[in-house]
Amino acid sequence: MEKIKYFTQKELKKLFRSIERQKDYPFVLRDLAMFNIGYLCGLRVSEIGKLQQEHFNEPGEELFCTRLKNSISNTIRLDDKRKNLLKKYIRESQVKNGDPLFVSRKGNPISSRQLDRLMKHYAGKAKLPEDKAHWHTLKHSIAVHLAESGADVKELQNYLGHKKLGKKRNIMNDLVCYCFGFTEEDIKADLLENDKSTILEKIIK
Repeated sequence: MEKIKYFTQKELKKLFRSIERQKDYPFVLRDLAMFNIGYLCGLRVSEIGKLQQEHFNEPGEELFCTRLKNSISNTIRLDDKRKNLLKKYIRESQVKNGDPLFVSRKGNPISSRQLDRLMKHYAGKAKLPEDKAHWHTLKHSIAVHLAESGADVKELQNYLGHKKLGKKRNIMNDLVCYCFGFTEEDIKADLLENDKSTILEKIIK
């Protein structure tokens, strides 16, 4: 089975540095904050535009994330780096309460199409593999990095807002395959024989 695509820690640093180098670009701070938050919170491309200024709880150092596709919305604690970056962006961009957190040049919530264009642009600047130049690679990356740091599948499931491990191919099944040594064929065969995956049920207990 081909492993899920994600950025290594080294690749992620190169991606963020490629944004930081665009010093003459008026939206460099927006993009740096947007990519960092997208990574840390494991947000889909369509979920970035749903973020509002009031979703950022500065005293609590956390961000409420609206999850789509039947996922569970949740609150993610921000580390110091992302918290300070977000505060700086909000202050310098004069984002007010009730405003979308990240907007386009025209003041509209940032679109999925624009985010995909930005990802391809910055990944190209960083000379990262073309097959990784997709926004969803950021969501995969935080999941894999958390797993590498010791998080179990149940913790990943809650962090990313997934309701349950089901029959459909999704990031959680991919993570099981990647992090616990199972192949996609193992999962498929298990699901054909059982109403629910006994492999996945054993791992999350």
